[in-house]
Amino acid sequence: MKMKLVSFVILCTFLLVPTIASAEVTNGNVGYGLTPGRLWATMDAVVGLISAVIGGLSLARSAGRIGTGSGRRGAIVALVMALIVIAYAGVHVTIFPGGPGTGDGRVGAIFAIVLGLIGMVLAGLTLARSRRAG
Repeated sequence: MKMKLVSFVILCTFLLVPTIASAEVTNGNVGYGLTPGRLWATMDAVVGLISAVIGGLSLARSAGRIGTGSGRRGAIVALVMALIVIAYAGVHVTIFPGGPGTGDGRVGAIFAIVLGLIGMVLAGLTLARSRRAG
C-alpha cells in the first residue's frame, strides 16, 4: 500500500510541476531553452514512455518470457498511466496554440499522445492474453 502511495505522489509531481512552471511569463523570448510548455510536454512524454515500457514488460510477462504470472497488474498500471498521459497531453495541445519551434511544446505533447497510445495497445494485448489464458 505504501508503494502505491509513493508511486501516486511521484506521478502527480511529474504532472503538476509543468503546470506550475507554465505560470511563469517568458516575455516573448523563446529561444532554445526549456520553456514551461516544453517542460510540460517533456514530463508528459516521460510518463508516456514509462507507460509504454510497463505495457511491454507486462506483455513479455504474459508471454512467459520474464517471470511468472499473467502480467495483468502491469497492464492495468500501464493502461491507467496511458489514459492520464493522453488526457494531459490533449489538454496541453488545446491550451498552447503555437506550432513547432514556438516553445509551446506542442510537438512533445503529440509525441506523448503517441507514446500513451502505444502503452494502451500493449496493455490491451496483455489483458486480452490474460483473459484468454484464464
